[in-house]
Amino acid sequence: MAEFKDISPNATAGAKLNNWLNNRFPTAYDAYKVHMSEYYAPKNFNFWYFFGSLALLVLVIQIVTGIFLVMHYKPDANLAFASVEYIMRDVPWGWLIRYMHSTGASAFFVVVYLHMFKALIYGSYRKPRELVWIFGCLIFLMLMAEAFFGYLLPWGQMSYWGAQVIVNLFAAVPFIGPDLALLIRGDYVVSDATLNRFFSFHVIAIPLVLLGLVVAHLLALHDVGSNNPDGIDIKAKDYPKDASGHSVDGIPFHPYYSVHDMVGVGVFLMVFSAIIFFAPELGGYFLEYNNFIPADPLKTPPHIAPVWYFTPFYSMLRATTDIMVNVFCVILALAAVFAVLRMRLSTMAKGAVIVGALVAILLLKVFDAKFWGVVVMGVSVIILFFLPWLDKSPVRSIRYRPGWHKWVYGIFVVWFFVLGYLGIQAPSDVKTLVAQVGTLYYFGFFLLMPWWSRLGTFKPVPDRITFAAH
Repeated sequence: MAEFKDISPNATAGAKLNNWLNNRFPTAYDAYKVHMSEYYAPKNFNFWYFFGSLALLVLVIQIVTGIFLVMHYKPDANLAFASVEYIMRDVPWGWLIRYMHSTGASAFFVVVYLHMFKALIYGSYRKPRELVWIFGCLIFLMLMAEAFFGYLLPWGQMSYWGAQVIVNLFAAVPFIGPDLALLIRGDYVVSDATLNRFFSFHVIAIPLVLLGLVVAHLLALHDVGSNNPDGIDIKAKDYPKDASGHSVDGIPFHPYYSVHDMVGVGVFLMVFSAIIFFAPELGGYFLEYNNFIPADPLKTPPHIAPVWYFTPFYSMLRATTDIMVNVFCVILALAAVFAVLRMRLSTMAKGAVIVGALVAILLLKVFDAKFWGVVVMGVSVIILFFLPWLDKSPVRSIRYRPGWHKWVYGIFVVWFFVLGYLGIQAPSDVKTLVAQVGTLYYFGFFLLMPWWSRLGTFKPVPDRITFAAH
């Protein structure tokens, strides 16, 4: 048994209480030291580093508001929409809780997308932080699942038909598709069984997995240390240390960054509150107007689209037509010819490349475009997991890469916004063509990264991180 720490009988009541807790729960105090007061982070964090803590804040908001919503919500196809209206109209402050939850869903994706973009431009996924990035991508996948399951619960028109369309996509999977869609729905159409399944996943299953991944993400980050805008590892063995053995350019997370993050929290809460009180629907992007109409299986909305944070990927799905499949076949054939003629491969390797390309082209032509659209949508997310091994740049941060790399990243962001916008709009030939170009750029950005990320003249990386007091 560990020895108790003594304290002076003349100590204050607060000090005595702190000592009492420390003696009985030292693990919590050790965790506080490891992850807060004695966790040294680079001293040159900028505003991009607000979004990790903001994501944690929104997660707490979603869990707390979700608990209060579940107290009054009825997961029944005949009562769900009415129970949401009851929360909005009759439950004291129910409208505020509901709007906090619905706005929080969009806010979650806003801060997560910005958090991922920060990692992209500063190379935070590079060695030794590959596992941190993979946990982050798994969190992103779980967020998408959580949002999808929760979207059906209000049982409005767009909720109902959006779930109908998305679940039917699984029916496009060869051989097992119809049975898979039936398993997800629990019925032949979206019904009460579907609502109950989605409710259980949204309230219990996915949040538990999500919380576990968040903990793993933070633990893995604190094991290898945080990245910084310069992309220089301050925990490297040869980095200058002070007398206590810590990096000379590191500062304790608490109180420095815990206070620093409060600035970001304050600004975020002002924007968050302004949306809740003045524009909770945000022009139909955060809450679609059709979702204020009860679900009607006999009346299809004129245009069905997912919520804005899914639309870039949904746009890629819709862009995958028969013409797009033919373009994929041509790209595969050209890539195989390039590999055989220009790359130094053995005869056996060249044969394998040719056979692999022929098999891939055959598969593209055998299965219909709808199936490949589902594949494209899924791969557009899965490809993010491989980013640490696709980026071959000799430096981490965008600061020390060639200037034209910034244009590559900038155009990628523009196309992501364009795809998101097109996913909300009703389809047309011109919009489909634009979405196809955006889809090709999206995948080209990642698949060609091993090549283009090494090109250009790179700036010399300093021995120590750069920092200007502010």
